[in-house]
Amino acid sequence: MALAGCATTGGPDPLEPMNRQFYAFNSGTDRLIMSPVARAYKAATPKPLRASLTNFFHNVAYPDIIVNDLLQGRIGQGADDIGRFLINSTVGVLGLFDVATPLGLKAHVEDAGLTLGRWGVERGPYLVLPFVGPDTLRNTPSLVVGIFTNVLYYIGNPAVTIPLTVLDVINARANASAELRYMRENAVDRYVFMRDAYLQHRNFLQDGGHLPLKAVEQMMLPPATGPAPPDPPLADRAPAVRAPGAVPGRSGAPAPGR
Repeated sequence: MALAGCATTGGPDPLEPMNRQFYAFNSGTDRLIMSPVARAYKAATPKPLRASLTNFFHNVAYPDIIVNDLLQGRIGQGADDIGRFLINSTVGVLGLFDVATPLGLKAHVEDAGLTLGRWGVERGPYLVLPFVGPDTLRNTPSLVVGIFTNVLYYIGNPAVTIPLTVLDVINARANASAELRYMRENAVDRYVFMRDAYLQHRNFLQDGGHLPLKAVEQMMLPPATGPAPPDPPLADRAPAVRAPGAVPGRSGAPAPGR
């Protein structure tokens, strides 16, 4: 609420000074710690193992999607996601293998921020959170809800949950290496690049994976038409091409060569 009060005026990023400081902090932490750890992790683990770990961590967090399906009234999608979670948790060996997708039960993306958006709550200002990264004020409840809807929370044994949580963070950072490298090599202003990419992605999810109606209508409009531009001045016109041997200023056949 305090952040919302500070963001009542200003442009699309009213908290930019604070956000840039946190972005610099996160970038420095990533450069000194996470990036070297992610490189070592990728070098030590084969790609199939990383893919299975990604499936596992996605599966243990999948109840969050199911809860938000139901909160949004998407009963059919919720039933599909329950089936997906059960199949991958059993036949897929605790989610290490994604066997639900080939069966037609595709994965969805839902969270508390998207649910609040579909309830009509405004997005609020863009945020960069220490150790978390890009976010919005409306999406911050997802950080808490995601903890209590994760299967690992209910194991109750820190000797198991803490190492798995650390492994989840490292694995996610390793999976994002290509995107972060692209941003470092191509972005003029990395902060703006990260902000715009994140907000566009959230808008895409908020619209259910479809282009907003305004964007579709804009693409369907006919190209702008108007009066034809006036002829350029005579001095600006390209010179006419003469046939070889023609006498300038005269018409008729070219003069015969000697």
